[in-house]
Amino acid sequence: MNNQNGLGPSTPPLRDLRSVLGRITRRLAVRHARSFSRPTVERYVEECAVLLARRARLPQHLPVLVERFADQRLSALARGAGLTPKPVPEVLFVCTENAGRSQLAAALLRHRAGEAVRVLTAGSEPAADISPIVLRLLAELDLDAGEEFPKPLTDEIVDAADVVVTLGCGDACPVLPGRRYLDWDLPELAGLDIESARSVRDALVGRIHTLALELTQADWKT
Repeated sequence: MNNQNGLGPSTPPLRDLRSVLGRITRRLAVRHARSFSRPTVERYVEECAVLLARRARLPQHLPVLVERFADQRLSALARGAGLTPKPVPEVLFVCTENAGRSQLAAALLRHRAGEAVRVLTAGSEPAADISPIVLRLLAELDLDAGEEFPKPLTDEIVDAADVVVTLGCGDACPVLPGRRYLDWDLPELAGLDIESARSVRDALVGRIHTLALELTQADWKT
């Protein structure tokens, strides 16, 4: 992998990460032992490494992101298949780069609903990092993005979701039965001046408030 795509230093060849991926696999195999075999965990870890290495800006962070991504996917797969409990509704925010509106919306919903809603994000063409404007907009509310990072849209994440909110990613997200789909048509943050970006954030705050009330004040399983 070279630096011609503008995403920063090239990531090391995956063969150089083999021992690291092995340790990640061992940890996740223990964590998900009740749901999946070790070969299944290993396959997910290796696939996540390939997906994230394509756009990694800082190679030294790749193992941490691979473990988080694989853990999220395996957990979602288990919940979607009914192998583990699903005590709260799950909302998936999807935008093209998973660096702007979807991350902003996710952070706002986590703050608004707390542990009463599980929040996930993904992108049809993920960027390398969360947009600085998102971090600024959150900081103005004394919030942050936590451990979030841009990641690709995968089937098991969609399968586990009860509500899928798309923000400018067109028809990239598969439509599955039994899920509620919302399309929030808000401007992309990239290129906006700060006041316009704040207007987008404030519009999201209102929609997040309504969605959180719907999910936390009703029997979402009915």
